[in-house]
Amino acid sequence: MSETVADRPGLYGAESDTAAQRTALTSGDIPVAVYGLGKMGLPLAGVYADVTGNTVGVDVDPAVVERINGGTSPIQREPGLEALVAETVEDGSLWATTDGDAAADAAAVHVVMVPTLLTTDKEPDLSILDEVVSTIATGLSPGDVVIVESTVPPRTTVDRVRPTLLEESDLEAGEFGVAACPERTVSGQALADIRGTHPKVVGGVDEESTRVATLIYDAITDNEVLATTDAATAEAVKVFEGIYRDANIAIANQLALYAQEMDIDVNEGIDVANTQPFCDLHDPGPGVGGHCIPVYPYFLSGQFDADASVLTAARERNDGMPAFTASMVEAILDDDGVDAETADVLLLGVTYKANIAELRNSPSIPLADELGALGATVWAVDPLVEDWSELEPMRPRTVDEIDGVSPDVVVLATPHEEFTRLDWERFDAPILDGRGVIDTQAVETPVYTVGGRWP
Repeated sequence: MSETVADRPGLYGAESDTAAQRTALTSGDIPVAVYGLGKMGLPLAGVYADVTGNTVGVDVDPAVVERINGGTSPIQREPGLEALVAETVEDGSLWATTDGDAAADAAAVHVVMVPTLLTTDKEPDLSILDEVVSTIATGLSPGDVVIVESTVPPRTTVDRVRPTLLEESDLEAGEFGVAACPERTVSGQALADIRGTHPKVVGGVDEESTRVATLIYDAITDNEVLATTDAATAEAVKVFEGIYRDANIAIANQLALYAQEMDIDVNEGIDVANTQPFCDLHDPGPGVGGHCIPVYPYFLSGQFDADASVLTAARERNDGMPAFTASMVEAILDDDGVDAETADVLLLGVTYKANIAELRNSPSIPLADELGALGATVWAVDPLVEDWSELEPMRPRTVDEIDGVSPDVVVLATPHEEFTRLDWERFDAPILDGRGVIDTQAVETPVYTVGGRWP
């Protein structure tokens, strides 16, 4: 280890005791940089700023940086975030920049929170992560620690991040720390999750990295910090969580396919089955969307030399739900004496999740394609979608324009808060409630559910 490590404003290899290091972190003596200010990155940067008093956020989008430095949040419907950004920017704890090199040069704690996308071949695309890590390497100093909060395939931190930092910085192994500390947050409750809804998982590439990561997150979260054996295990924990949900939802969706044949409401069967403590079936629905659950199975399948048939089958089942939902819509129309080729379908909700402005992998998009292929006219309403140019065959309408549509069937795909206040009787049409949120006892109009009894 370099003799200068203890003299630098860092935590890795520092000679002071844990209490002194924590004081240095929370008093602003240890500058922090958070790379990526999206839906998860900005809440994370806000909490870091609130705790440390010295955090810079880095993003490639000048408009995002400008808004944050103006004290406003570019992220919609994230409770508490607008106020936190305003407070931390005003007191100087948080500021934003597009200059990653300068941020890397100044920081001693580097937190990476950028998305891992998939290529068209369903391969993990780590190009954004690679760019950020290379940027960090230009300013890496002895005593620094690099924390990967991004969800990545297991072994990415030890096999990809650390080697890049060693190759592109002028430091040697043992002079800086690297740890995987995957986020466990959900849009719409990100601040609460970061501050401690769940235990925080950390794992370093060496014991000192794990120690430093534990120290940092013990200050960030009010919950327990769980230190795993190594970085790869910490990465795997997050991937396992997503895969469990994907497979569980796939089982529920598989059961939904039997509803018509058994002439039962599968949802009722699931609810009753879950009264037994060893059963925890999720709910069936029109599909699985977002940047997490439908993506994480590909962080294992094809990346390691192991059979992935269960993961593949779950993905196929969930990817097939928009077509199944469209078949239910067709059956509802047929029962009502309406030909799908001439039908007007009102699709409520296009983003993948309620009150979240995210279209990535949203099942509403292939659902609209399936309905369009049947010949139906698809009128779509979503208060969070601003650009409809690539959402054909949907014909957009605002919430205020709903009364201008006379649908033959209504499909509630994403229950935004605007929709939960609707008078469902106003449509005078059957409803397919894709998420099971409508109180059927209070509605005389026929309401069907995915996995419920068919017409």
